[in-house]
Amino acid sequence: MPPDWLGDVSVGVDAWTRRAAPTAPPPEDEAAQVPEADAEAVARKILLDQLTGQARTRKELADKLAAKNVPADIATRLLDRFEEVGLIDDEAFARAWIASRGATRSDVGRRLAKRALAQELHRKGIDNEVAREALDDIDPDDEAAAARALVRAKLRSVERVDDVKATRRLVGMLARKGYGSGLAFAVVREELAAAGREPLDD
Repeated sequence: MPPDWLGDVSVGVDAWTRRAAPTAPPPEDEAAQVPEADAEAVARKILLDQLTGQARTRKELADKLAAKNVPADIATRLLDRFEEVGLIDDEAFARAWIASRGATRSDVGRRLAKRALAQELHRKGIDNEVAREALDDIDPDDEAAAARALVRAKLRSVERVDDVKATRRLVGMLARKGYGSGLAFAVVREELAAAGREPLDD
């Protein structure tokens, strides 16, 4: 019996190339059928990763979650929970930050005064009241001693300039580190006088 496409070229071509029979879709990749990730679990992992190795403020962590598009309600709930269990503690962060950056820092050249520390804590998202309470623990004598240490460390760099320029440079250096003008001038005057120089009057 002749084939049914005999006499009809297009039917013959279809039969030959099997275009007539619709091809079955390829089987779905079962491995790709992963359920949608749980947003809360993802957010929790982000927080734990961020807190590994160093403390962070609530604002820093909230910003990180927002950058990862974590829904606000989930972010707030998790941040509250992390605070409850002590994994987020802005007050402790502020005190540790001050200890690492302030008058008692071992690296003299990087010591900062209260005003500069307050600005850094503000940028970190620490509440003003929390920052103020932590900064109030700084001993004024320690701050003055830190300023003196900074000036002594810089005296050699101003050996070749006159006393007026030396005074201005040293006071400017202290100002950039957050020391008030009154303390800065007093410390610079004392240290230059101790080095046998004539400091500029404020």
